[in-house]
Amino acid sequence: MCEVEISAQAYVKLFLHAYRYPHCSINGVLLSDRSASSPQGGCIYIEDCVPLFHSCLSLSAMTEVALHQIDSWCSQRQRKILGYYQANAALTNTSPDQVAVKIVDKISEQCQNAVLVMVDNSKVDSGIPPVLLYEKKDSKWILKDKNLVMWRQWEETKRVANALLESKAYRQLVDFDTHLDDIRQDWTNQHINAKIEELLYPANGTI
Repeated sequence: MCEVEISAQAYVKLFLHAYRYPHCSINGVLLSDRSASSPQGGCIYIEDCVPLFHSCLSLSAMTEVALHQIDSWCSQRQRKILGYYQANAALTNTSPDQVAVKIVDKISEQCQNAVLVMVDNSKVDSGIPPVLLYEKKDSKWILKDKNLVMWRQWEETKRVANALLESKAYRQLVDFDTHLDDIRQDWTNQHINAKIEELLYPANGTI
């Protein structure tokens, strides 16, 4: 089984999405470098994510529109949709539902190494990575060995997430629900990306 590494940018945006809508189910897609068509060195790298919805995850027509726009945007930037994430509304519910399976199955048709990330809401404030990662095996999505889920600079990632939480940056995060209400809203969240980059790599060069 391949190792999966999750970047600070991908995790922090996922984290902020969940915090912006704490009483809702939320979902999004995970992105990687398109040039990495197969795992290199036995590792799949999730470098970014795009938040999708928070009001109703089962709107298939809107999901199709969102995935098409994201795929077009990715193709211009040498990126690809690698997987899917979801946080259920119930605090203790970490199981993939029919919506999650349907969307990640569609993604896996284009990416054989697709992954499914479920957020464990009960552990968001615990200080440990609150995610469960699934991989497809024999047409079923099974829980991946947590020892194969890698974090580059987890302590730094956690620090950045907490700093943006304290500054209430989650209020600025835009998902496709928000974008469809006002198309001027940027679902790529470049302003959030810039904040993450600034906190990870301060001007003095320390990390």
